Amino acid sequence: MSITDQHQPVTAADITAILVRNCGLDAGSAAAAPAASLAELGMDSLALLELQAVVADRYRVQIPEQSADLTIAQVADLVAGQVTDDGPGQLEKPAQAERPAQAERPAQADGGGTSTPGHTENDVTIAAGLDLVWDITNDVPRWPDLFTEYASATVLHRRGDTVRFRLTMHPDENGIVWSWISERTADRQRCEVHAHRVEPGPFEYMRIRWYYCEVPQGTRMTWIQDFAMRPNAPVDDAGMTERINTNSRIQLDVIKERIEAVARGERPAPTAPARRPGATEGASDE
Repeated sequence: MSITDQHQPVTAADITAILVRNCGLDAGSAAAAPAASLAELGMDSLALLELQAVVADRYRVQIPEQSADLTIAQVADLVAGQVTDDGPGQLEKPAQAERPAQAERPAQADGGGTSTPGHTENDVTIAAGLDLVWDITNDVPRWPDLFTEYASATVLHRRGDTVRFRLTMHPDENGIVWSWISERTADRQRCEVHAHRVEPGPFEYMRIRWYYCEVPQGTRMTWIQDFAMRPNAPVDDAGMTERINTNSRIQLDVIKERIEAVARGERPAPTAPARRPGATEGASDE
């Protein structure tokens, strides 16, 4: 039986919305060429990986890695064909909590052998309201005042709810300064954020998801990272998993302490650094 009533059918409009919000698709181009393939619409491999991740999160189904030749309607039909009450890939969408904008983080799809090589999941409960936690943690230019590991966070481009930015870390124990470009899309209604590294560096890919949920103690924030290391990287998947888990715990505890201090009125909200002359925030259409 197809999903109806509480389970709305998956449509081409749903897939288009994901591609526009999370993958950088131009909505006008999609509307003008409904028969175009994802590749013809300019969706590259990173965009397709993000589409796979969002579909797996939202609908509990997998779409094939070689989906670049499919149209948006074909992707929607593929997903809808698996999302049924009896179907093997079906898992109900997460239930809404008391507040419409707040949803429990959906469970991970079991994957059936398609799990990624590196996977971490860490969370913290912050004694503060969801609005405050969301606003502070998604204000990227202010991250150097929120995290201890970042020396700077420079916004390169904004489009809607998607922001592309460069992160630069403090020098490591060897004096090396690491820097890379990432892109993230915040969905306030679903209380989740999807991100990926545009410059993957030692990673073959890095996908990041943040989920927010109101709980009696305040707000629970969960970080999930799926990744794979390059064969020539200085650390393997297991080693990076340990590093990410260790550092995530440190950073989550720092963020908890700093936001709770703001909530108690003991600390001002983080302040963004002065904008550099010539900065291009919001100026690019790329």
